[in-house]
Amino acid sequence: MELRHLRYFVAVAESLNFTKAAEKLHLAQPSLTRQIRNLEEELGVRLLNRSKSQVALTEEGRSFLVDARRILALATESVLAVQRLGRGETGQLNIAYLSNFDFELLPETLATFRQTFPHIALNLFDMAPAEQFRALETRKIDLGFIGLRPPAAATGLQWESIGRYRTVVVLPVKHPLVRKRQVNLRELERMFFVGMSEKTHPGFRDWLNGTCQQAGFTPRVLQDAELEPALMNFVAEGLGVTLAREHIKKLPHPGVAFRPLAPPVKSDYCIAWNRNNDSRALQEYIQIVKGLAGRAH
Repeated sequence: MELRHLRYFVAVAESLNFTKAAEKLHLAQPSLTRQIRNLEEELGVRLLNRSKSQVALTEEGRSFLVDARRILALATESVLAVQRLGRGETGQLNIAYLSNFDFELLPETLATFRQTFPHIALNLFDMAPAEQFRALETRKIDLGFIGLRPPAAATGLQWESIGRYRTVVVLPVKHPLVRKRQVNLRELERMFFVGMSEKTHPGFRDWLNGTCQQAGFTPRVLQDAELEPALMNFVAEGLGVTLAREHIKKLPHPGVAFRPLAPPVKSDYCIAWNRNNDSRALQEYIQIVKGLAGRAH
C-alpha cells in the first residue's frame, strides 16, 4: 500500500462518486476503480459499497477514512518540515543579552524574526560578556549582544558593530563637574577611575584606556566592579568616575549624574557569533539585526 492509494480512497470517500473523484485526481475512472479494488484486496476488507445509483462507505471504510486522513496529514507535515529545515526555517536559536541594558534593538529584531520564521524556537539568556564569549565558543548560544567588541584572544568569534553610541562620564552627584552641561575628557586626567572587571567584561580596560588616550592620558583605575550596578555604587560612594555607553542611564542611579563628553566620543555596540556556526537561522537573524540597526542609524 502506498500513499497514493490512501489519497485515491480519501477522494472517493469524500465525494462518494468515482467520476468526481477521478476528475479531482486527474485519473481515468477505470484506473481509479481498479486502484480502490486493489487496495481493498490488499487490506482484505470492503471499504465501499457500490451500486449503480450510489457509493457508500462501509463501517470499515469509515474507520479507515479517519486513519487515512491522519496518515496523509502527517506525511504532508513531514514533507513541509524537512523543506523548512532545508531553508533554515526550523530548529532553535539561542541568543544572549545584557539584562542591565534595555537594548532597544533586541525586542524589535525578535519580533521581526518570529514573523518571518515562526517555526524556530527563540531562547534568551541573560549573560555577562565573559559568559557570552565562553558560551559562543562552546556553541551553547548562537549569538550574543556583547556590547564592547571581543578581546583579541577570542579568535574563534566573529563580531560586527551594529551601532555607535555616545559615551558619557559618570560622576558622583555632588562632583563639581556636574555643574557643567558637558565635560571635556581632559578634565578627568587627574581623577581616579572605577571600571568593569576583566573577569566579567573582557576588553573593558582596553576600551577605557583607548578612549582616555585620545585625550593624552591613561586613566588611574582604583577599583573594578563585576556588574554595572556595583559600578554605579562605587561612583556614588566617591571612589572614582567612569566612562560608559549612554545605555547605562537606564539603570537605577541614585547618587550619580551623567554628562556627555565634549568633543563627543562614540563607542561601538557589537554582536558576536562563532565563526564556525553555519546555522541558516543564525545568518537570517544577523541580517535582520543589521537591517534594523542600519535603519535606526
